[in-house]
Amino acid sequence: MAGAKRPEPGAVALVTGASSGIGLAIAEALLERDCKVVGVARGPDRLQAVAARLGPSFHPLALDITDAAATAALPGSLPPEWRDIAILINNAGHDGGGRERFDECDADDLARIIQTNVAGMIRVSRALVPGMLARGAGDIVNIGSTSGHFAIPRDAAYVASKFAINGLTRALRADYEGKGVRVIEISPGVVETGFAEARYHGDADRAARFYKSFPAVLEAEDVARATMFALEQPPHVTIGELLMFPTHKAN
Repeated sequence: MAGAKRPEPGAVALVTGASSGIGLAIAEALLERDCKVVGVARGPDRLQAVAARLGPSFHPLALDITDAAATAALPGSLPPEWRDIAILINNAGHDGGGRERFDECDADDLARIIQTNVAGMIRVSRALVPGMLARGAGDIVNIGSTSGHFAIPRDAAYVASKFAINGLTRALRADYEGKGVRVIEISPGVVETGFAEARYHGDADRAARFYKSFPAVLEAEDVARATMFALEQPPHVTIGELLMFPTHKAN
């Protein structure tokens, strides 16, 4: 039951949040395996800069995944040769205004976390799953978090969003059992990217202090390697949930 090499060379992957951090690292890892990558992000300027660096196997697509109409039209908005999405990496997310006690946060900031992290993931998945079902094959990788398994203080909406992602992943796996579509969740601990700076509305010093407050952190490339490990399993193997923690050095 060895199966064909995964991911198959030439397979088209769509990665949300692809212009930086974990999404960019995963896109690069997929390109190294001769996949074609549709890179989705909100900011067109940064996305175009990534496309110029990564070359013609990377197709940039500026899209706000909370935009219902634009996301529903996603498959048809791609050139024909990019439409058969074999791999979906649901990575886009944010925690703007987070890391404060619940009653100290702005309610709109909290709601936007849910809209991006949960509703956006649902919208993108709903747009692409029918094509996978029609072809009888596909991989959906949802980037969750250890915060979706262990609640932490001062991050209520983000924790809620990641618990929702864990539930969504399990429900989709149940829906598509026997349909040829694998549903995978990768749940890292703290990863040092630009995520914290975005959370703190561009305050780079505060973001740096946040990461330095931990005895160890993961890197985006660590999450990319874990994602490739899950994708490279033969078709009869599904890595349902993979939790990742930074290893603390001995004193």
